[in-house]
Amino acid sequence: MKWYLKVVRDNYANFEGRARRQEYWMFTLFNIIFIYALAFLSGFLIAITETAVLGLIYIVYVLGVLIPSIAVTVRRMHDVGKSGWYCLIPIYSFILAVTEGDRGTNEYGPDPKAPNAEEINEIGQSQTEA
Repeated sequence: MKWYLKVVRDNYANFEGRARRQEYWMFTLFNIIFIYALAFLSGFLIAITETAVLGLIYIVYVLGVLIPSIAVTVRRMHDVGKSGWYCLIPIYSFILAVTEGDRGTNEYGPDPKAPNAEEINEIGQSQTEA
């Protein structure tokens, strides 16, 4: 759940940087669970009460999570060293989403698995220069 909240709360519309596989897939898992739960409850309540109040909540949720979903997908593409535009290619983007990200820093930012990698590299470089 922390990965879902990290994407929605901390990186709502952040298209910069990189997202680990775990962050992407945990967000996707919880997002699918919430969408199915809201759709089921919406359909169930519409059938019983003939009011579409929960249907409106479903639509608001889907629209509210649309931008973070795109943002985390773009950051996932960045983690494997590709442009965010690759998420528009259906099968290839899935292959990229399950592929391990680049180790170390790439053109899109530092490795999210090793957040202190830049500090370690700087320390190593300063020691070799001295």
